Parts: sequence; structure tokens; C-alpha cells
Amino acid sequence: MSSGKKPVMSNLSHIIVNTAEQRLYCIDHEGNILTEYPVSTSINGTGNQNGSYKTPLGKHSIAQKIGKGCAINEVFIGRQPQGVLEQLVLAGTDLPQDIITSRILWLQGMEEGVNKGEGIDSFQRYIYIHGTNEEDKIGQPASHGCVRMRNKDVIELFDLVDEGCKVFIQETL
Repeated sequence: MSSGKKPVMSNLSHIIVNTAEQRLYCIDHEGNILTEYPVSTSINGTGNQNGSYKTPLGKHSIAQKIGKGCAINEVFIGRQPQGVLEQLVLAGTDLPQDIITSRILWLQGMEEGVNKGEGIDSFQRYIYIHGTNEEDKIGQPASHGCVRMRNKDVIELFDLVDEGCKVFIQETL
């Protein structure tokens, strides 16, 4: 759940994702926490290798924002909206194991040899901050490498950030 304080967009400097705490922090230009959210990072821990299903560490930026104006619980497959989860389930639609919902913030690694480049590239690994249908697992490692958020929280964050916003994924603050 968010802290209840809604940050002012112009004050947002960057985001920190702390995998040890399973928290995402919005930080202002003075280094103060504007707001924070519980998240779920990879059940497999941290790592940058392609195919590892681990959450990559290091400096990233938001390369693309996907889902503006979509309904809460909109399902995305291949970054394309498919419909609202409840309707898709009722229709018997075949859905992936890791369902991406509501919004996508597609991350791009910024550190060559760490999270950018052959075999370790966060963008090519499709590492996102996104909503999930498994909100009951938020606050504990459960993802396949991405940073999962509650749907209402990811929509709020989506509206606060711009493409290019820096995102630091780390194991400690």
C-alpha cells in the first residue's frame, strides 16, 4: 500500500527498488522519500543473466510507458492490451503463467556489462515494473524477474513518472 502521500511530479528525482525490503521508493531531489510501495521482485533472487528469471540490479531508466488510459486489471500479452482479466477468465482465454496487468514501465539498463549488452540486457529481457493478478504475493519475492506492484499502485506510479526516469534496483538502501 502506498504511504498515502502523493508526491509532486516535479519533485520526483528517481526511483529505488530495494529487493531485500521488497519496496519501491520515489525519491525527491534532496534524497527524501516522497512515497513508497510494496513490490514483488524475482522468486529466483537477483541477477542479470538472460534466461535466469532474476531481477537485474543496477541503474536503469524507464524506456517506455505502456497502458495509458487502460482499465485496471487490463491484461497485456506482448505489451498489447487484451481485455480486462475477469472478462478474459470468464471467456476461457488461454493466459500466460505470469500475467501482466494495468500498466507497464519497461526498463532499460544503463550500465554496460552489468544490465546492458549481450546476454544481460534488461530491455531485451523485457524487465518491467507492472501490475499483477497475484496481489496477495506483493511484499515477497514471487515474480519471474520483473518488479510487480498492486494494480492501483502501478497506475499511480505510472502517472507520476516520465520516460527517462532513473530506476536504481539494489539489495540495500
